[in-house]
This record gives sequence, structure tokens and C-alpha cells, in this order.
Amino acid sequence: MIRFQFGLTLFHSNFQSNKKGMSNTEEKDSLPVVIFVLGGPGAGKGTQCLKIAEKYGFHHLSAGDLLRAEKRKEDSPHGELIRKCIQEGKIVPGDVTVTLLSKAMAERKSSSKFFLVDGFPRNEGNLSGWKKIVGEKAKVALTLFFSCSYEILEERLLQRGKTSGRSDDNLESIKKRFVNYEKETLPILDKLEKDGGKIKKIDSSVSKEKVFEALTSIIDKVIEENTGKAS
Repeated sequence: MIRFQFGLTLFHSNFQSNKKGMSNTEEKDSLPVVIFVLGGPGAGKGTQCLKIAEKYGFHHLSAGDLLRAEKRKEDSPHGELIRKCIQEGKIVPGDVTVTLLSKAMAERKSSSKFFLVDGFPRNEGNLSGWKKIVGEKAKVALTLFFSCSYEILEERLLQRGKTSGRSDDNLESIKKRFVNYEKETLPILDKLEKDGGKIKKIDSSVSKEKVFEALTSIIDKVIEENTGKAS
């Protein structure tokens, strides 16, 4: 647990050091601003997050990419657990995912306070882990939900699997991922909304250009609300 505890300590110490000498308003304005990005596997979350990051300078953190990178580390105490979860289409325990995210946020916050957290929170464990580990040390502005039919998602994933090299881009794993998405991730949208969170639904079955056009007006508003400036 040393590696993960270091991530938590780094995030907490950076937050505390930045907090010293600030008024309540300044403290609030200095918080990282987070946009959760949810949708089925293959909905285009990663593609659109990269486009937003390029246009606006936001940090793009993919929960899946962070977990896959951790899995490849020979000295990771959670590598085998992550590998097994990914292969079986299961969701990695929330504390592991959130600790990786908080460490990544602490390492990047100096250049921009805006973060796209892609593929998170995927279940109740993710959400409770976020509340426990990050909590009020970041502001969640809203959740983007990429809506797309399972037929289109399956077609995209199988096509991606021809070149991605990902162990979960095969029909068996895809079906398992859909089941977990239906059972664990979709209910999180209701939970976030009941908790007072904003949900913005995007039709991601259309072209990439149309999806991005819909996203820009949403992102422009987030920037204005959290900086007082138009993008």
C-alpha cells in the first residue's frame, strides 16, 4: 500500500499547502474542477475527451488507462487484481481507482484546474471511494453521459479490437462489460442526480464532429461558471 498511500499524501499535502492564507472564496476558486465522463464501452468517451483537452487545455485522466498502466508495473501490489478484473469485464475496487486518480490530479494541477475524468465513477464503490478519498478537495462540475445503443457499441468495439491490442476488446469480454455497465454504471447516474449533481446527456451515436459540437457549448459554460470568463 506504500505506493497508493504516497498518492493520497501528495494530493492532501498539495491541497493543504495551497489552502494556507486563502479566504473562503479564494480557497473555493483554487479547487480542481472535475467533469465525470460516463457512457458504455465504445461510446467515444476517450476520443471526445482528447478533443476537449486539445481545444481547452483540460487534463484528461482515463480511469481505464491509469489502471492498465498500473497493471503493467512489475512492482504493483494490485497488478494481478487489475488484470483479472479487466479480463473478466469486472470493475476494479473503488479505492484502487480513486487513489490512482487523486495521485494523477496532484501531479498535474499546476498547469490547469480543469480535469476530465473519463470512465468514472463506474459503480457505487467508485463513487463512495471518491467521496472518502477526494471529497471536498475537488469540485465536480457535472457528469457527461454519452448515450449510444449496444448494437453500435459492439460494432465499434469489435472494429477497435482489430488494432487496439486490448485484452477486453473481444466479444466475450464485451458482453460481460455490457452486463456490468447495465447493472452497476447506469444506476450511478440516478445516484449522482439524487445527490444534486448535474447530468448532461450526449447522443454519441452520431458523427464525432456532431458530438464535439454539442460538447463545446457545455464546456464553454463550465469554464464561464468556474472562472467568470468566457472561453
